[in-house]
Amino acid sequence: MSMGDIQNPRLLYAKGFMFLLIGLAAALLLILDRPKLMTAVLLATCIWAFCRAYYFAFYVIEHYADPGYKFAGLVDFAKYLFKRQK
Repeated sequence: MSMGDIQNPRLLYAKGFMFLLIGLAAALLLILDRPKLMTAVLLATCIWAFCRAYYFAFYVIEHYADPGYKFAGLVDFAKYLFKRQK
């Protein structure tokens, strides 16, 4: 039996909220472990850069670079990049 995509909007919001809580908890624990301004700045920079990379992979490529290609996840994006290099 395979699991299908989540269709229930309430479950989708709950999943998103859980991701937010996990991220906040991890950031808080990291800053509490190393309570320095540099840690907070580097963490914020890391989060910002990964968000921009994710946006690039799923929005910029699909809407500007190759409108005919749709990605289902980061693995699909990596396969797409690998195929384009050949």
